[in-house]
Amino acid sequence: MSEKITAILMDGKKTAAKIKEEIKVQVAQLIDDHDEAPHLAAILVGDDPASQTYVSSKEKAAHGVGIISSVYRYPEDTTETELLAAIDFLNEDETVDGFIVQLPLPEQINVDHVIARINPDKDVDGFHPMNMGKMVLGQPGFVSATPAGIVELLKRYKIETEGKHVVVLGRSNIVGSPVSILLAQKTSMGNATVTLCHSKTQNLAEITRTADILICAIGQPQFVKAGMIKAGAVVIDVGIHRIPAKNEQGYRIVGDVDFNEVSFKAGYITPVPGGVGPMTIAMLLKSTLEAHLRKHKS
Repeated sequence: MSEKITAILMDGKKTAAKIKEEIKVQVAQLIDDHDEAPHLAAILVGDDPASQTYVSSKEKAAHGVGIISSVYRYPEDTTETELLAAIDFLNEDETVDGFIVQLPLPEQINVDHVIARINPDKDVDGFHPMNMGKMVLGQPGFVSATPAGIVELLKRYKIETEGKHVVVLGRSNIVGSPVSILLAQKTSMGNATVTLCHSKTQNLAEITRTADILICAIGQPQFVKAGMIKAGAVVIDVGIHRIPAKNEQGYRIVGDVDFNEVSFKAGYITPVPGGVGPMTIAMLLKSTLEAHLRKHKS
């Protein structure tokens, strides 16, 4: 049996704080140069508690770096037509540099219609088909905040990706597919050999044990166990779940990885919470600043 390894914690909260400080300096310089601050807007439909918490976190983070933040709240029974009209309004509002539509949306609204309606130049979430296409082609555009955050975290911890085997669990358009493309591209944080796994993958544990870098976005709490990873691997946990616990809240937050098991075998590991989540928000702010700079260059 191989010797246990105590993993180095990849602190997304601390790393995101550094990125936000960098953004804050740039925003302050813009204001000093008699330019207005960047403006990020969010559309929130319904009263999903997780969505409300997430939007509040984005709003607080934006204010913390000097970015103007607006939230447009709509009731659960909002129609698709009404939501598309709200998107048209923000598309035309020259004071708004970028905006997001918080997902999930109520069942009466077609998500694809909504995303396609957003002006790609203001799509700081990077979900519009045009921005997704640019990402695939390696062209400048907005990249989804979570995949961008994962790549940035690897970069800041000086994790070598070139020639490494990356295994991605989960093929969603929000995380799994984009991050697999980014890490395979011919870039300084790419050049990896990437295997994308999903619910139909056979012999999954055999594949994950070959990973130098394992990115877990499978949506199942504590799915990845110590026996599924190679000793010394880099483990990035994208999942976030509430599970029952005997504490004051009645629950605790866990990821897709069984942290207590895996942290004694991995070389590096992200915690949940405090890993990928804060990086996602930081990269959204970075995209908002970028949208503002692009608009004023044109």
